[in-house]
Amino acid sequence: MSTIKLPELSTRYPITSAQAAAFRENGHILTPGILDVEEMVVYRDVINQAALQYNTEKRDIEERDTYGKAFLQIMNLWEVDEAVKQYTLAKRMGGIAADLLGVDNVRIYHDQALFKEPAGGPTPWHQDQYYWPLDTSDTVTMWMPLVDINVDMGMLTFATGSHKKGVVFDYEISDESEQEYEKYVKENGFPIARSATMKAGDATWHYGNTIHSAPGNKSGTMREVMTIIYMADGARVAEPKNSWQVNDRERWLMNTPVGQLAASEINPKVL
Repeated sequence: MSTIKLPELSTRYPITSAQAAAFRENGHILTPGILDVEEMVVYRDVINQAALQYNTEKRDIEERDTYGKAFLQIMNLWEVDEAVKQYTLAKRMGGIAADLLGVDNVRIYHDQALFKEPAGGPTPWHQDQYYWPLDTSDTVTMWMPLVDINVDMGMLTFATGSHKKGVVFDYEISDESEQEYEKYVKENGFPIARSATMKAGDATWHYGNTIHSAPGNKSGTMREVMTIIYMADGARVAEPKNSWQVNDRERWLMNTPVGQLAASEINPKVL
């Protein structure tokens, strides 16, 4: 944990009714400047330190499958690092999540650092909600770059409006998911949206059911991104539909019984 005094991130970031409506219609939104330059410098350092310490991927990129080539994925850093905990449980970001979803409070599902290495592969089209044994679609992922990024570094890309269809395929992130979702997105005519650039401290937000992807990293710079997954307070555990959901119930919900509130010790309320 860093010995530097950490910015509290307790002030709320205002979300207008128009922004919330756009998010619910499109399934995604970009909110600029959630963290200012000084705040970002401090939290980038603590997240990088924790990600480096807890990263378990040791294989060369050429040795990995499509999922492994897409990014280095270091999960639930807030559990093991007090500095990252102050970031993940921050009311500033939690407030945005609640306002976008239109709920009084949100809980943490888990966080994850997603670092796409130089020459890292594309992230295939997929839906996050496929992995989550929850009885609600009121889930949202915040995706915040810790450095300035552009499309060549692997910008998150959305199929606008696709969240309205629910979970459409039984596919994990894979070559198969890329092929089937690509076909599905074209057949349904979902507009494709992504930013040309994002500043460190900006963030995108997308529903768990929003179909999304990212191109590979063609730059020589690591694409450093920190994500936080939120669920509406009051969500309950659903019967797992695949092996990933079985594992998620065990790991991220601490084996909370099906039908019970998704409110284990590692699913704290944020507001």
